[in-house]
Amino acid sequence: MKENPEKLNTHAIELASQGEYAEAIACFKRAISIEKSNALLWYNLGLTYRDSGNLHAAKQALLTAYNLDNTDEELLESLTLVCFALDETDEAFEYCSEGIELNSDNPHVWNNLGVLYFTRAEYQKACSAFEQAVSLYPHYYDAVYNLRDTYTELGNKVGAQECARLMAQMRNG
Repeated sequence: MKENPEKLNTHAIELASQGEYAEAIACFKRAISIEKSNALLWYNLGLTYRDSGNLHAAKQALLTAYNLDNTDEELLESLTLVCFALDETDEAFEYCSEGIELNSDNPHVWNNLGVLYFTRAEYQKACSAFEQAVSLYPHYYDAVYNLRDTYTELGNKVGAQECARLMAQMRNG
């Protein structure tokens, strides 16, 4: 019976969801050996490496997926976060900017941009990015949380209190 990359991908995802990363990675690699130009397989391999804690291998697999398809929003988000985790913030900014160019209505990309600015203590820019994320998705808890912290850094007590009120509403309701 001939192996099928689609079935191998599904099986690998199941293995990864059970924490069996080495087996999942082997499964993805087998699927990729059959279908080398499948960006989804490379992307899923990258996520599995990331989840297993191997950020360098994750980045390499994600970059291969990116070279095959640089128009996938989730891929750009993942590359942003992996580069950020590797302390490669300039690259993280580049992928985040590409994500915004691709879809400026994606609140996750704006939140990620805010996080990047916040870690550089560029609070006004972080504030603008978080406000954009919240304006696109008002119930985005992480973005409201980040906006609250940014308002606190900027000395905007009223804004921070409003964010805290919104967060309490989201938790309770």
